[in-house]
Amino acid sequence: MSYFYVKALHIIFVVTWFAGLFYIVRLFIYFAETTEKPEPERSILQEQFKIMQKRLWYGITWPSAILTLIFGLSMWHLYGGTPNWLVWKLSFVVGLYVYHFLCHAIFKQQQQGILKYNSTQLRIWNEVATLFLISIVFLVVLKSTLSMIWGIVGLILFSAILMLAIRIYKRVRESK
Repeated sequence: MSYFYVKALHIIFVVTWFAGLFYIVRLFIYFAETTEKPEPERSILQEQFKIMQKRLWYGITWPSAILTLIFGLSMWHLYGGTPNWLVWKLSFVVGLYVYHFLCHAIFKQQQQGILKYNSTQLRIWNEVATLFLISIVFLVVLKSTLSMIWGIVGLILFSAILMLAIRIYKRVRESK
C-alpha cells in the first residue's frame, strides 16, 4: 500500500515540477521581450519578472524537482527491480534534470540582467520540456520496448511539428 502513496506523491510533484519548468521559461521569454520596451517600462518590467522568476524557481520548481527525485527513488526501491522501460525512463529523467540545471543557468543570468537568448530561442527551449514530458509519460504508460522505434519516430515527427508551429507563430507575430 505504501507504494501507491509514494507513487501518488511522485506524480503530484512531477506535475508541479513541470508546471514550474513550463512557466519559468515563459517568464524568461517575457523578460527577453522587455529589451524592446522603452525606459522606464523596461526596467519596471524586468524587476517584476525577476521577482516572479525567483518566487517560482525557489518556491515551486526547485522543491518539486527535489521531491520528485526523493519519491521517484523511493518508488524505484519499492518496485524491486529495473525493467528495460525503466532504464529508458531514467535516462530521459536524467536529461530532464540536465534541462532543469540549464534553466537554472538562464535564471541566474537573467537575475543579473544578462540576456544570452532571444525570445524565439527561448520559445524553442520551452518545447524541450514538452518532449521530455511526452517521452517519459509514454514510456511509463506503455512500458514496451517493442514500440520504442515507433516512439522515437513519433517524437521526431512531434518535434518537427513543434518547430514548424514556432516558425509560423513567429511569422504571424512579425506581420502584426
